[in-house]
Amino acid sequence: MFGHQYLYFLKHNLEARLLKRRRPLLAGFKITNRCNLRCRVCPFWKMADDNVPYTLALGVMDKLYAGGVRLLILEGGEPLIWKDEDKVFEDLVREAKTRFFCTGVTTNGLLPLETSADTVWVSVDGLRDTHNYNRGNSFDRVMANIESSSHPKILANITINRVNCKEIPELIEFLDGRVKGITIQFYYPYEGTQDLWVERPERVWVLDELMRLKGEGYAILDSYITLEALKENTWRCHSWLIANAEPDGSINYGCYLKNRADISCAKCGFAAHTEISKAYDWNLQAIRAGSKIFGFR
Repeated sequence: MFGHQYLYFLKHNLEARLLKRRRPLLAGFKITNRCNLRCRVCPFWKMADDNVPYTLALGVMDKLYAGGVRLLILEGGEPLIWKDEDKVFEDLVREAKTRFFCTGVTTNGLLPLETSADTVWVSVDGLRDTHNYNRGNSFDRVMANIESSSHPKILANITINRVNCKEIPELIEFLDGRVKGITIQFYYPYEGTQDLWVERPERVWVLDELMRLKGEGYAILDSYITLEALKENTWRCHSWLIANAEPDGSINYGCYLKNRADISCAKCGFAAHTEISKAYDWNLQAIRAGSKIFGFR
């Protein structure tokens, strides 16, 4: 399996370089906008109450696969509450795993974390009081679900904003040992919540702290090169490596924000975009980070 995955990535890279055949490799699929929280940092629960039908979801997966995607992340809303008649979330996971090298899920952690998805990202946006301010009164339940889960690969994903920025080092220390790894992104200033955006001096400070903690052995999975690049956003973005599918079955190719919000590259904080772009440019740190995050060996 190792050889098959990496041979595909190599072929994908060389075809893009030599033949200009630029196809997405990673896709996020928002299977629903419905959610059981009302987080300040998220615009999606405010959108149309869409829930992709099962047969349409399979068609979207097929289209993503045919287009080149091999890494799929099921998102929401809250994806674990997805349902269509007698079909539940796990039915989508099983279908995805027959197609893609890795199937992940991002969740707010309010429901039991029992799934066959390869990687589970749980959103943890601060210590108790800060997390609850950002996401509603959920911190204790989220931590209990992480602790009780039998899943072998639960990661914490932290969206860094102005409210939680200063406590990120303490949060990293708190999460150490409770999850298998930690990834980060910076909050993007969606309309109406621009007050949560992290200004440049604080952004540089927290990235320096993350690199320090990573050097001390904390399980921060984002590479040093990505953390450094996010300081000034001078990295070259290969946005075509990304696809994003919506609950209505439509697919956007390129930036995560396309058809979702006004795009400002200067304010981007999507570390996944940075990492995959660096990996495409043959940065070994980014390639190793991707291997750890998606479970390749």
